[in-house]
This record gives sequence, C-alpha cells and structure tokens, in this order.
Amino acid sequence: MDAVEDIKSRLSIEDVISQYVELKRAGRNFKGLSPFGNERTPSFVVSPEKQIWHDFSSGKGGNMFSFVMEMEGLDFRGALELLARKAGVDLDQYRGSRTSNTKEKERLYEILELAAKFYQAQFKNSQRAVEYVSKKRKFSRDIVREWLLGYSPNTGTALIDFLRKKNFSIDEIKGAGLSSERYSGIGDMFRGRLMISLQDAQGRVIGFTARLLDDDPKAPKYINTPQTLLYDKSRHVFGFHLAKEAIRKCKYVVVAEGNLDVISSHQAGVRQVVATAGTALTEQHLKTLSRFTNDIRLCFDADSAGLNATERAIPIANKVGVSLSIITIPSGKDPDELIKQDPELWKKTIESKQDVIEWLISRYAHLSDLNTEMGRKEFKQAVLTSLKKVESSGEQDLYAKKIAEILGYSVEAIREELKLFKEGKTTFAGPTKVIKRLPSMDEKKINEIRKLQNNILSIILMQPSFREKLQTLEPVLLVDADAKLLRAFLLANPDFRIDGPEPTDWRPLADYGKILLLLFEELYQDLELTELQYEVARLQAHLVDKYVKVQKARISHEMHTADESRVAQLQEADKKLNNLLKTYKGGA
Repeated sequence: MDAVEDIKSRLSIEDVISQYVELKRAGRNFKGLSPFGNERTPSFVVSPEKQIWHDFSSGKGGNMFSFVMEMEGLDFRGALELLARKAGVDLDQYRGSRTSNTKEKERLYEILELAAKFYQAQFKNSQRAVEYVSKKRKFSRDIVREWLLGYSPNTGTALIDFLRKKNFSIDEIKGAGLSSERYSGIGDMFRGRLMISLQDAQGRVIGFTARLLDDDPKAPKYINTPQTLLYDKSRHVFGFHLAKEAIRKCKYVVVAEGNLDVISSHQAGVRQVVATAGTALTEQHLKTLSRFTNDIRLCFDADSAGLNATERAIPIANKVGVSLSIITIPSGKDPDELIKQDPELWKKTIESKQDVIEWLISRYAHLSDLNTEMGRKEFKQAVLTSLKKVESSGEQDLYAKKIAEILGYSVEAIREELKLFKEGKTTFAGPTKVIKRLPSMDEKKINEIRKLQNNILSIILMQPSFREKLQTLEPVLLVDADAKLLRAFLLANPDFRIDGPEPTDWRPLADYGKILLLLFEELYQDLELTELQYEVARLQAHLVDKYVKVQKARISHEMHTADESRVAQLQEADKKLNNLLKTYKGGA
C-alpha cells in the first residue's frame, strides 16, 4: 500500500469534503451547494461508494486529493501532506531516508506556533506596539487576533529562553529562523519589533516579518525570517490563507507590496488581496494564485522599482498562463493611506485595472523626455522591446498605433522598427522584458464546454455502441487532458466496459471514469437507447456551437487590426469554423 491508498483507507471522502461543504444524504450519495459558485439548488455530489465528487454547476470533479487542491490552492504534494496529517499517516515511511523530514517539519511548526503565541502575549505588554497598531494603523482587536500580530521584546534572549523551557534545542530554534549569531553569542533574531506572522495556505505559522517601531536610520525597517525548511519567500504568498475564498468568489486577486497594506484591505472588507516578499513576484507565486484565478492585478508603487518589478513579472505570467493587469492608486498613495482616507475609493480603484502593456507605454512616456531626440529614442526602444514579445499581430498593431500617436510618427515607421527588433537587428540594454499575451476563454465559457464534454463522454463510456461518435468529437473541442486521453483510450479499446477487466493503461483514467459513471447515473441511466443517441447528437451540436462562437469572437477581435496577409489567414480559419458548424447543424 502506498501513501495515497493508506490515506484513502483512513479517511472517507464525505468527511473530508464536509469540512468545506454542508452535505446532506441523497440516496447512496451526498449533495450540497457548489463551493465554486453562488447557487441555491444543490448540484455538488459526493459518492462514498466511488470515493469521487462531482460539481454539476462547473463540471469539475475528482477524488479527495483533487478537492483539497481546489479548495486550498495546493499542489498534489501539499494536499498529500495535509490529508496525511488528518489521517495520522507518517509519510516518512513511504519515503527514502534522504527525504524523510516530516517529523522535523512538525517540530518546526510547533516551535513557530509557540513563538507566535509568545509574541502575542508580549504585545499586550508593549504600549509602543499597541499604540502603533491601534492609533497609527487603526487595526481593530479582531484584526490583531486574526493576523496573529505580536511584539518581540528587546531583551536579547527572551524567546530563546521561553522555547528552551518548552524542551526545544538551540538547533531546532535556529532551524525555525528564530535565532541569530551575534558578537555576544546566540540571541533572538527579532528584538523590539512589531511581529507579523507569516502563515501557509492552511494558516500554519511558517515565519515572521518584523517591523521596526523606533526611528533608527541605521536599522532596516523590516526583517524577515531567513530561508528555512518551512519558509521560502519565493513560494510564500502573504495573506493567502485568509484571501482564498474571496479570490474564488471575485475571480481576481490583487497583489500588493506591503503586508500591512494587505491587513488594512482585509479590515476594510476587501479580502481578495495578498502580498509577496517585496515586489519579487515569482513563477511559484503565480502558480499558487492561478489555482484560484487567472486574473492577477498588481498594485505596486509607480516608482522605478515598481516598474522593474512589473517588467520582470510579465514574462513569468506569460509562462504560467495568467493575465496581468495594473492598478494605479490615485495621488501616488499606498493602499493603506487610501483605505484610511476612503475605503470605498479603494474598492473602486482595484476594479479599475489597466492593461499591462498600455500601462508600460504610459509609464515610459511619463518617464522619458519626449521633447528631446534622446528621450524619444529611449521611449521607443523601451516600449518596442516590450511589444516584440506580444504574439498576436493584431495586438501588436494596436499598440504600434498608440506608440505612433505619442511620438507623432507614422504607424508604418513603428511597424518597421518593431520588425527590426523582432529580427534582433536592434537591441536595447535596458532591463525591459515583457509580454506574450495569451488569448483565453474565461472560466464561465470553459465550465460550459467542460459540462458538455463530460456529459457526452459519460454516455459514450457507458454505451460502447456509441464509440463511433468519438471519430467526429475532435480533440480540439475538449478542454481537459483527461477527456482527450479518454477519447484516445476508447478509440483504441472500443469494446472496453467500465465494469469489466481493467487494462493497465486505464489506471490513470480510473478516477475520471468514476466521475463520468456518477454523472451518467445522475442524468442518463433511465433513458432508452434511442433517447441516449439523440442526447449525444444534441450535446455534440451544442458543444461545437459553443466552440465556434468562442473562436469566431477571437477572429472578429483580431480582424480589426490585422494586416492583409493575416486577414487572409483569419478568413480561412473562419471558413473552417463555418464548415465545422455546418457538419453538426440539425444535430440538436
């Protein structure tokens, strides 16, 4: 038995899911309201027998691991560790000796939890810390408790002495990032500072940010926990554990610079806000956020550091496949100042996002002296270096027109400059590294296609006589990898039955097959064969119609700015879509 099977044998899927969704018995299954949207009629089904869940409103489904990954924003490893703790499974027994660190991690979690409680207790005794939090930052007591704010006494070894009495060794304290070597010996890492707990996606303390309270120009304003077994600043998203549900509901996330800005926003009721360590947005940060939304809105300072950070973030966003936009705060304030002035204005501000390329063009136009030849050249080189990364020729042309308007040049001249940049014949030594815009369907459209896809495949899976329908169900119409794999599997195994012998190559599809079986039982098992045949034809026609509409909308958008050669390509693509639609016309 491996770790996954061990966990499944100790935990029931309904118990795991009921911690997130209120479930009620419905025959052999359980039902509840979808956690992925706002609905009044239960469409979320859990099958204890199959150990599978399926959400009919979004088309999503899977096992207990995939559900925890969806709800907590975790990768598989994170979900495995979370469920292992719930099940009381020691993952070390399933790992080689070199990677066995579960017990060490648990000790670190214990130390950090105690440290957070210690700092919280000390906070009440520090008038300076209380005044800073309550009067300057205007945080409520509830916010102080929710964010585990505390204070580190400036007495040298107060925390170390406390933890030693709790039977933790110096090596363990050092491993948690709570001590440092000083000229006088080992001492507390943090002294005389406001302590902001850093928590992982499940709310467990993994480190601290310490804010200076006294004016000392020689001391850094902020000190962070160093890299440890638990804390990695390139992965940690501050406030994510408290922002997850708001991000899921709003379908976007705001990434701010400061931890205290995030706390201020949450107090104002805007909870879809998080922060990273400074402005260093990494691929792992974006991957974590992308599990909840593809709409990432950056709220960085409009200075050179913010500009550089935005430029660095764009190619990373392109690689991950998320959409970046920029939020500009009026009057150059930071989020905390704006929230104190007018919380409603902060809410309106984050709704007013700006396309990232347009923002870069505007910023460089502001920073460059366009009245001089040198300034115009610097502006042109900077924005064209960014623009050459845009894949769509239509979008390139749209931005080229804006650049031409700003400089007073002809569009043809900018196009020629851009062509030289793309061919590598013109270079720029600046730091700019920008974008490849990825046109993508929004989540609602993806879910609509996913539901049609799964409904069709559930019938074809359960009715082998319908397998020939797969010939016309083109892979491009399917939005999920499992759906495409199942199509290929059933074409290669036309006589396969889910209740019969399982070939080896079926195992990776077993869970997806159970989801489709559950879906078939809920929707189609009482239909006659002729009714099922009509339903498959209707669903396929509907699926093609959805796909064609999405593609035609993209073509229409690009037609407005496409050059002659591209127009011909787009017209040919449109013709193919018309033929595809004609093939299925009358299928419903």
